[in-house]
Amino acid sequence: MNQKALDKDSAQLEALGLKSEFDRSMSFWENFSLGFTYLSPVVGVYSVFALAIQAGGPPMIWNYLLVGLGQFLVCLVFGEIVSQYPISGGIYPWSLRLVGERWAWMSAWVYAWALFTTVAAVAVGGAPFLTQLLGVELGNTGFIWIAIIMILISTFLNLSGTKLLAKVAFFGFLCELVGAIVVGGYLLLFAKVNSISILWNTFSLGEGVNYFPAFLASSVAAMFCYYGFEACGDVAEETPNASSAIPKSMRMTIYIGGGAATFVCLALLLALPNIDKAISGEDHDPVTTTLVSAMGLVGYRMVIVVVMVSFLSCLLSLQAAASRLLFSFARDGMIFGSKHLNHLSKSGKVPVNALLVTGLIPILITGMGHWLQDAVTTIISFASAGIYVAFQMVVLAALYARLKGWKPSGSFTLGKFGIWINGLALFYGITAVANMVWPRTPEEPWYINYGMIFTTLVVLSSGIVYLLVAKPHLQRKK
Repeated sequence: MNQKALDKDSAQLEALGLKSEFDRSMSFWENFSLGFTYLSPVVGVYSVFALAIQAGGPPMIWNYLLVGLGQFLVCLVFGEIVSQYPISGGIYPWSLRLVGERWAWMSAWVYAWALFTTVAAVAVGGAPFLTQLLGVELGNTGFIWIAIIMILISTFLNLSGTKLLAKVAFFGFLCELVGAIVVGGYLLLFAKVNSISILWNTFSLGEGVNYFPAFLASSVAAMFCYYGFEACGDVAEETPNASSAIPKSMRMTIYIGGGAATFVCLALLLALPNIDKAISGEDHDPVTTTLVSAMGLVGYRMVIVVVMVSFLSCLLSLQAAASRLLFSFARDGMIFGSKHLNHLSKSGKVPVNALLVTGLIPILITGMGHWLQDAVTTIISFASAGIYVAFQMVVLAALYARLKGWKPSGSFTLGKFGIWINGLALFYGITAVANMVWPRTPEEPWYINYGMIFTTLVVLSSGIVYLLVAKPHLQRKK
């Protein structure tokens, strides 16, 4: 490892008033792998494919390109910020230096709860695939126990240290990318039953302007697949030459992760045996239908092995991001229990107590499903919306800082185009959040139809109350 680069990293942090105790052992490719496995195209596409095709039919695939472009704008803004502030915890330290303590505290509060619920959501989403792999049928309680075990395994692996985290993330990246290419290629070469023209066919979902609401509804699935790049910045103090490397790894996450997600979605659409049944919901699991039809039961189970590796590596990356956020929060004394959360282990150089919390809270959320299945569904619905809200709090912070005179000075900058890209990223983000939380199921109970809005308001209001009562921003260690 280049000692000169490490000294430069240390000097940059010292200029920001920090002395890192993390071990800078995560290579560029391992850092990228963390973002890729957090984004996890296989997890994203397989988890929401049925919902997407029911909402918008085959043209829903174009959302992967449109949402990818919008998120790329956000990624550029984040890259510029992390290049100047390569600090663990990402969203919290960035917002702190762009605006101030209170804004940073609220950004981190929203993002932390979004990550906790995302960990629970991914674990719950992976449980049915494992039962299919084992060939057993389990009810809701069985799924919950599988999800809890997956979170425990992820926590144990994370506690082992940065080096193991990096190696598992890289292994997960290789498995997922190769799996996406092999499975997608096989479906297109040997199981294609639909013409490419279906990508413009709206079937029974309306035509022209009348189809637009359906297209917007289906875009939520693509939004689920396009965050994760920020995780590269969450481990900035564990990555050499972070100021230059992380903006690049963030962009690569969008390029490669987004490309893989689009490819997998295209392959599934062109190999789908009966599109009408998938759109109507009669085929409630079109991914399984397509893979079994194309590969047989044995081939399908081989694919599920890769899918389970993807789910586990996704959980690992999510927990790593959440724990670094919590550690960064606690290092400044800005959260309850800071003195217990701001320590790194001597051997693995990881925030042990923060990792335990990022395992315990998702387990509690998941475990509630034993008694309150609808409540857990409502809570988990906050996962994507919360992350997008937290993202836009950073994008807005960057725009505010620019208007106050901030001139990015890291290794990566957007130059004269920065303010325009920042403005477009904010416009995209606001419309994306509005589209995501828009109630579209009036026939469902209010807590389902307004689930995202309700949970977002609960998180925001509880954060504001905590901020007003405990005044954590006044306790920050300078």
